[in-house]
Amino acid sequence: MNVNEDMDLFCGECSSGESTAEFSSEEVESWPDDSIASCIEDERHFVPGLDYLSRFHSQSLDASAREESVTWILQAREMVVQAYYSFQPLTAYLAVNYMDRFLYARRLQETSGWPMQLLAVACLSLAAKMEEVVVPSLFDFQVEGVKYIFEAKTIQRMELLVLDVLDWRLRSVTPFSFLSFFAYKIDPLGTSLGFFRSHATEIILSNIKEASFLEYRPSSIAAAAILCVANELPSLSSAANLHDSPETWCNGLSKEKIVRCYKLMKAMAIENNRRNSPRVIAKLRVSVRAASTLMRPSDESSSSSSSPSKRRKLSDYSWVGDDKSSSE
Repeated sequence: MNVNEDMDLFCGECSSGESTAEFSSEEVESWPDDSIASCIEDERHFVPGLDYLSRFHSQSLDASAREESVTWILQAREMVVQAYYSFQPLTAYLAVNYMDRFLYARRLQETSGWPMQLLAVACLSLAAKMEEVVVPSLFDFQVEGVKYIFEAKTIQRMELLVLDVLDWRLRSVTPFSFLSFFAYKIDPLGTSLGFFRSHATEIILSNIKEASFLEYRPSSIAAAAILCVANELPSLSSAANLHDSPETWCNGLSKEKIVRCYKLMKAMAIENNRRNSPRVIAKLRVSVRAASTLMRPSDESSSSSSSPSKRRKLSDYSWVGDDKSSSE
């Protein structure tokens, strides 16, 4: 195995599609810190530019449209998993990564509506082709909840445009590339590596809709997520000291960035809990009302007369094949 292949493995990628999440604690222990440091150095090539977040603040890019697209990608992954396939969390993360890098490099003619949906479908399709053994058809990607249905040739043209804009650099360094290595720094015996990986993954996916996390690179996001998980384990919380340990895990880590990202994750968790609590009560009330009126004839007639919402079918658009003259 040559040096480049070694680096691919240390960055959590290999030809078989494995990630660091699949390695044992013994294998993680054998990794040289310099290899992980190289991944930290390389990660800047796989994220949008530093001014990407400011474009949402200035409203030159639509943050709500991005959030809607990310929400759809996450929902699509869940629905595809339940129906046919076993999509990895990495697939969803890569799809969002491709979308963000595309939006940074090239402006869509419309920042919301069908162009954003087409971009999201194309990015999820490309991510699945990179990471999954079995890939759904392009029609299967367009699960319930989409407003438009695209023909396969339209999605394929958008895929080619994304590949061109990203210069075919799809094997991105992601937070998942670092999770096992960082978890081992807190849990050297590896007794809780599975817990660290699964819960850190949940934290990462739950926050990718929030544009504020675009300020942080994958290594900082991974380190902050591992610290959040460590604080859930009393036996390890003392090892996860924000003021001492994170930047010592590997060369290239920024203590300031990790601490800020960690605090943002904690704040988002509190906010999400606050938002979700009233919704649960509201859903229970709706369920009770629905159960009490389920057998009313008027309800049956109204439900039978209603028809599913129609989704517009979009086929071919000349802008997809336009040159890059419209990019910033």
